[in-house]
Amino acid sequence: MARWDAGAPGRLREAALDLFGERGYDAVTVTEIAERAGLTRRTFHRYFPDKREILFAGSERLPPAVADAVLAADAGLTPLRAALSALREVGTEASAVVTDSGRRRAIIQSSAELLERERSKSAEVTAALRGALERRGAQPAEARVAARVTSIVSEEAFGRWIDGEGPFPACFDAAEAALRAVLAEGA
Repeated sequence: MARWDAGAPGRLREAALDLFGERGYDAVTVTEIAERAGLTRRTFHRYFPDKREILFAGSERLPPAVADAVLAADAGLTPLRAALSALREVGTEASAVVTDSGRRRAIIQSSAELLERERSKSAEVTAALRGALERRGAQPAEARVAARVTSIVSEEAFGRWIDGEGPFPACFDAAEAALRAVLAEGA
């Protein structure tokens, strides 16, 4: 077996998703994932620090991508419009490369530990949005609200996309329309 197997991360991810689906997240060990993938525990740890990170690999790239998209948005956009534009753009790019999102969501929803990890990753994206909006000149309170609201819209859009309601941009537009409808009710 080669020391560095280019296909190892994908094989480990697939093995983990299969095992988590069959037996539940808590009942699966790193050793079992590695064996199912035909690899060693040591190889597993070359690519992932622990079994939870197999589900969140790459998520560390989202906050800087979101911040960059906010900063690159048209200078004339309001903080909310800039944040919505950024998350629509980044979400569209992410949806083009994400696989097994339905299985991943089911596994995460089955574990309190994974739900907490998902919330912390989401909070990192929201913080990146807020920071970028403030760098664009938004007041802290306005940046905080725009970032939180936009994160909710994005989460709703991804849920719709995972449920097969259409391509991500259409799901994002539908989620944004739902937000506007709710805000119109309160007016």
